[in-house]
Amino acid sequence: MENHPVREALLELLRTRDELTSTDAARELGGNTGLYSFHLRKLAEQGLVEDVPGTTGRARPWRLAQGPKPKPDPELGELNRRLEDESYQRWRDNRGQAPVEWRDDEAFSEVVYLTPEEMAAMGDAIRSVIALFRHRETLPAARPADAAPVAVVARLFPMLDPE
Repeated sequence: MENHPVREALLELLRTRDELTSTDAARELGGNTGLYSFHLRKLAEQGLVEDVPGTTGRARPWRLAQGPKPKPDPELGELNRRLEDESYQRWRDNRGQAPVEWRDDEAFSEVVYLTPEEMAAMGDAIRSVIALFRHRETLPAARPADAAPVAVVARLFPMLDPE
């Protein structure tokens, strides 16, 4: 798929909800319903979205195409982790040079007991929250005036017995 900003924004919205109409998209992203209707149909042609089964009428709801989630490339994951660590160390080394309102960060760590299904659901929930803001990368007009890029890092993994 080409990296079209409207299509990227639609996909991000669909990652945060079960379904979306062109009217919903216009309300959230601005613009007109015809624009979003066109791009939703193009995303459907590419197999990325589909009609919500069992719905009829003028308001055509769409959802992300159902199917298996692609597995992440382990080499890309390792590269991303190294870049995250490097970026965080650079932040720690230079935090005092940042504007006062940006000198704090939100870092936390918890150990919780989860089933594999709960761990997957937690990952989905974290991705959904992140998706609420991802459209701002491709739609600069959606960014508040005081917004800046912020690294969001979450790692969910089972803790292995040290023996």
